[in-house]
Amino acid sequence: MNTTVRIAAVQYLLRSINDWDGFENQVRFVMKAAGDYKPQFVMFPEIFTTQLLSFMDTSDLGRAVRNMNDYTGRYIELFKELASHWNVHIIGGSHPTITDGKLLNTAYLFTPEGKVFTQNKIHLTRWEREKWKGDPGHHLNVFDTPFGRISILICYDIEFPELSRMVCEQGADIIFVPSCTDDRQGFWRVRYCCHARAIENQVYVAVTGTVGNLAVEGLGLHFGQAAIITPSDFPFARDGIAAEGVLNMEQIVIADVDLGKLVNNRVNGTTIPLYDKRLDVYDNSVEIISTR
Repeated sequence: MNTTVRIAAVQYLLRSINDWDGFENQVRFVMKAAGDYKPQFVMFPEIFTTQLLSFMDTSDLGRAVRNMNDYTGRYIELFKELASHWNVHIIGGSHPTITDGKLLNTAYLFTPEGKVFTQNKIHLTRWEREKWKGDPGHHLNVFDTPFGRISILICYDIEFPELSRMVCEQGADIIFVPSCTDDRQGFWRVRYCCHARAIENQVYVAVTGTVGNLAVEGLGLHFGQAAIITPSDFPFARDGIAAEGVLNMEQIVIADVDLGKLVNNRVNGTTIPLYDKRLDVYDNSVEIISTR
């Protein structure tokens, strides 16, 4: 049985556009470039659809972000078509979506069969809470695909190890992390945590981010790089990096990962942290002891 899975992670360049067609044309170009390599998964970055703000009224940023929901239907139809055409699962980055009156940072998973699934961001950054007036999600999903079980943790969510452990305990083989960071320190917070989660849970982690800039408040600077990250053990890349892009360049990063190696390493690895967790200890309270 072939257990090799090919992942394409898009370092998406945010450039100013004049209308929806400008966005659609760029997405189609990127998907053709990625699709020619016949991956099983293609991932776009977090909130890369904010490129649409290029031609929208952003004098009231909170209102502008909510108005992006007007394009949700067109966004979904575009990616449903592309997933079917290229016979690929697409993690369509994330898109500000209004659900039951709440403004959610929603990641979309599109299947080749035309199905659409979502994962809302659980932990919002201060910018999302204070400037966008966004609302957090509350539930985690694991998607059982023909190419392994996957989960999507959006950017800041990868910095909370409990979330990754929860999805890995439900069998996640790959965690996809669509991200958007504006500066170097924010980027490295996410990147280092991706490595930590891969080691802690013996799981593959694919991460990508936006690059470029827009003349919109909060979107004038981006620091991004895609990477496909592995556990750190003999069957994998020695530095835990199957592939990574060039910082802040428009490109697509592609790598093959072997789910068979992952399963074997969880049982026979040099260390097996996914299974070595001491649940009996974790149930105990922490005792504070004074040394004075």
